[in-house]
Amino acid sequence: AAAFPKGCYPSEEEGLKTFRCSNALLTEVPRDIPNDTNKLFLDSNRIPFLPRDAFRDLPLLLELDLSHNAIASVESGAFRGLAEHLHSLDLSSNRLVSVSKDAFSNLKAKVNLSNNPWLCDCRLQELIRTVDLTAGSSGGIVCHSSTQEEHIGKAFLQVIADTDFCNVYKKTTDIAMLVTMFGWFAMVISYLVYYVRQNQEDARRHLEYLKSLPSKQRRSEESSTISTVV
Repeated sequence: AAAFPKGCYPSEEEGLKTFRCSNALLTEVPRDIPNDTNKLFLDSNRIPFLPRDAFRDLPLLLELDLSHNAIASVESGAFRGLAEHLHSLDLSSNRLVSVSKDAFSNLKAKVNLSNNPWLCDCRLQELIRTVDLTAGSSGGIVCHSSTQEEHIGKAFLQVIADTDFCNVYKKTTDIAMLVTMFGWFAMVISYLVYYVRQNQEDARRHLEYLKSLPSKQRRSEESSTISTVV
């Protein structure tokens, strides 16, 4: 028989191969989990983070319960290899503050992210848009901290009904761009005004010069006529 980690045991439930490691004092995802496991229970342990390829050798996994651990970070690629079959992923009651949406890329599973100390910001907004949340779990995604203090203690989905965290930064960038463009525009206008005024001045002088030309010519013609007569 395989030497399973202490507190872990395989069983068959409703025709599905199940591997239970609940309350086993685990500090990492155990190796040597049977490859044909359909349901994996790693809840109520002390696992602090999920490394890349943590479940790569479990291609038939349908359900993964990681609730009630100390998970504070999820590496990109932690769930690689689970995209095809996994339909339930429970990460509730952990220590997740911020996770990149890339960690869940291609996952079709229903994900429970409730009861974590979330930082409500653009990153969480992008994550929520990427994952398919477990029915009824969204109210448990609460702002433990936020880029805006008035959101603390509120459900995230309630907050993003009025606030677009990702657009806050975009607006700041847009304003900076507008100010820069306005600055350039003002410079161009100033130059054009100066240029037109300068040209008007030159044009005025030129007109005065042209106006003065006929009288000078008359005088010279008169003088040449007089000299001829004399």
